Amino acid sequence: MDTKTYFAKLTQQISSTNWQEFDHGVEMIKTAWQNGNQIITCGNGGSSLTALHFINDWNKSIFLSTGRPFYGRSLVDNIGLLMSYANDISFEDVFVEQLKNIIKPNDLLIAISGSGNSQNVINAVNFANNNKANSLALTGYDGGILKTIAKSNIWIPIDDMQITEDLHAIFGHVVMQSLCKGY
Repeated sequence: MDTKTYFAKLTQQISSTNWQEFDHGVEMIKTAWQNGNQIITCGNGGSSLTALHFINDWNKSIFLSTGRPFYGRSLVDNIGLLMSYANDISFEDVFVEQLKNIIKPNDLLIAISGSGNSQNVINAVNFANNNKANSLALTGYDGGILKTIAKSNIWIPIDDMQITEDLHAIFGHVVMQSLCKGY
């Protein structure tokens, strides 16, 4: 695929994006932040880097812009802890095991999976839901299992992982710019 074709495909997906899902996701994060709850992210592969990118941008920029603490953390930022749980328990439970130690009612788990079928992300959402936390899934393709179990969704309905990841990254930037303006 050449550059022009890629940009045309991306532009088409941007124009057909459900902005109400984006707005609802921003409001979920804003509410959790204003209430002093944790905003926790997780994902695999490229989505793990998106999860880290979100927390990096939000923790730094939102606090610097507003002076109000942003309690963001990612379940993918400690490779030693991830590998310990993967080795000693299972890779499917690397996020659940971390959540057992930190999640509280009304915290927000943001679960990112292009396919919506990453078992460790699915397990994390089920755990969060069962422990009175909120869950927001970011998916692509048909949304997979994650789209059916998360309390809220941002679904990018395209069978293209890179375009899906592009739109997920845009969501993170929309959150940052919205919350940096205050509350």
